[in-house]
Amino acid sequence: MLKVDDLTVAYNNVPVFTDLSVHFAKGKITGIIGPNGAGKSTLIKGALGLVRHTGKATLDGTAVTHVRKKIAYVEQRAALDLTFPISVFEVVLTGTYGKLGLFKSPGRKEKELANDALKQVNLSEFKNRQIGELSGGQLQRVFVARAIVQQADVVILDEPFVGIDVKSENEIMNVLRGWRDEGKSIIVVHHDLNKVAAYFDDLLIMNHGIIAHGPVDTVYTKENVSHAFSADLSAVLFNQNAEAK
Repeated sequence: MLKVDDLTVAYNNVPVFTDLSVHFAKGKITGIIGPNGAGKSTLIKGALGLVRHTGKATLDGTAVTHVRKKIAYVEQRAALDLTFPISVFEVVLTGTYGKLGLFKSPGRKEKELANDALKQVNLSEFKNRQIGELSGGQLQRVFVARAIVQQADVVILDEPFVGIDVKSENEIMNVLRGWRDEGKSIIVVHHDLNKVAAYFDDLLIMNHGIIAHGPVDTVYTKENVSHAFSADLSAVLFNQNAEAK
């Protein structure tokens, strides 16, 4: 289990959130939603030690800083340099580096893992393409393939469905559900509120702190969404859901 205890992160001395505590269960896909600037990505970066913080994060009782190899992190595509001269296959292969040790190069086993991961996301035919030549959806599938070869216990994805096609979204969700069924902890920072109920087992609703956290069917309510976002958005969203039923 990934646990975050008393986490505080501030930018320019302005707290994003203070003393935040939450846990992410094994065998669950947990969505994190909230308005822009609510602290969703900052929670992930704080837990992974990627930004200055106070508090701690542990995986099965061990500090995350000591078991980072057990956590795969798929960051937002906007943070990546797509002009870098690296192929799709090479990107996926980098996911094996963490377990190789110093001065060791990927061998046949690692290359087989990379090829198998590309098959799982239906991108084998693109293995020799430079990453900048891919569509947004294809690129996101490449990063999911890299997470596959990491063979991590926890997989964290930050806004994986922004600007991608429906096919890629479905491909990625199939992989996430497979990971869940293997008992992994899957955490997804998400933006499309219409798909929350279909995609997630558990839900964390944030706005500079935790509004609600728990099973989707109990947490994803008109009241909680209104508290985190706005009453108007909540009314529109839940009226749409009622009409769809």
